[in-house]
Amino acid sequence: MAGPKEVKSLTSGRARRAIKMGGLASQVGSNYLWTSLRKPFQSPDAHTRALLDTHLKNARLIVESSKELRGAFLKLIQMLSMREDILPAEALQVLSVTQAGVPAMDYATISEQIRSELGKRPEQLFASFDRKAFAAASLGQVHRATLKSGEQVAVKIQYPGVEQTVGQDLKNLKLLLTTLKAIAHDLMRQKIDVRTLYAELEERLTEELDYEHEAVNMKTFADLLRDDPEVMIPRVFPQFSSRRVLTMTFLDGYPLTDVFAPIVDAELKEWVVRKYFTLIWRQILEFGVLHTDPHPGNYLVTFHPRLGILDFGSIRRFPEPVRKAHLKLARALLANDDCAMAQALIALGYLDRNQPPAPMIQIVRILFEPVLVNRRFDPKKYQSVAKAATVGEIALQNRLYKSPAHSVFLIRTLIGAEGIVRQLGVAANYHAMFRQCVESVRG
Repeated sequence: MAGPKEVKSLTSGRARRAIKMGGLASQVGSNYLWTSLRKPFQSPDAHTRALLDTHLKNARLIVESSKELRGAFLKLIQMLSMREDILPAEALQVLSVTQAGVPAMDYATISEQIRSELGKRPEQLFASFDRKAFAAASLGQVHRATLKSGEQVAVKIQYPGVEQTVGQDLKNLKLLLTTLKAIAHDLMRQKIDVRTLYAELEERLTEELDYEHEAVNMKTFADLLRDDPEVMIPRVFPQFSSRRVLTMTFLDGYPLTDVFAPIVDAELKEWVVRKYFTLIWRQILEFGVLHTDPHPGNYLVTFHPRLGILDFGSIRRFPEPVRKAHLKLARALLANDDCAMAQALIALGYLDRNQPPAPMIQIVRILFEPVLVNRRFDPKKYQSVAKAATVGEIALQNRLYKSPAHSVFLIRTLIGAEGIVRQLGVAANYHAMFRQCVESVRG
């Protein structure tokens, strides 16, 4: 089977990217304006259908541009394509195509990037180096190679020039974030804090562009999970790594998406669900360090079975008071203690001290319904889009607009995790699993 089509460079140059994104924002805005002008001449049902059609049309425009521009823009759309709390299911379906692989860059460009970073061409550094990438994403691509010692490695190379485009992309993206804010308000009844979302995206994207930072993240997770033989974390080779090149052990296994298939053994699916679910909550409640890119392509499963974690570019470290507040909220949920829940929500920044806590507590119970029911629960029966709309209505009615920075990628991770669990489709007692995660944390 032929590999992905190769391209030579990013759509780069500050002026060119600004024109492209400015044109996109203008076209998206014009589509909404036309829909608004037609509203007085339509019935409410007809206008609702027209508005949804406009959202879908704009989503397609955004996807087309993101595939061409790559970089920070494509990364942002990938992040938003998992936000079932703020986007309608139809628009999510359109945006989800950005999660697929993008065309790889040609070998000459990649070879030159390695030479620029490490001082030598791939042929000089490695015993063998596959010219075709086996994975290509928004910010870089990965090639398989063999060290002269015989070890199999994966070499991740950042696209040349992508770092120079990020600042300009982020500035232009403010217009598109405003558009997505309108989608969330019109269809999901959600209020998005664009300023907080933008700041968090900027911080995470800056970190993802620094492969030396990713190497530190990888070592952190290896240390945190050293007591768990069922988890695989790649090992970094510093002598073959830099800020824009990262060489690590090659993890062999099946992509997590393969386990979604109906023919996969039910026992393996149950193991994966338990392992993945426990791992997410251990990061939040015990470590205070969270892998915030819950794309299924970032996980592998082996026959042993073992769960491999890939791509440590997007990691959120929570201050210790935030980790403890998350733990307090989880314990209060299980104890049905409204007073302790209110205290935890204030500590986390979701509530002010003078706000009535009942509406926010109601929202938390809706969102955590699968882990509050002490019986087998089928994740496919949890209507996340409808629940998000209900949560949005409660938030609007009670002016619950606070969105602390630490929540942006936490919410993204939990929604992405819920999507993975739902696709695995395992009916289980998630309450018992959650309780075990909470009770296993000391302090």
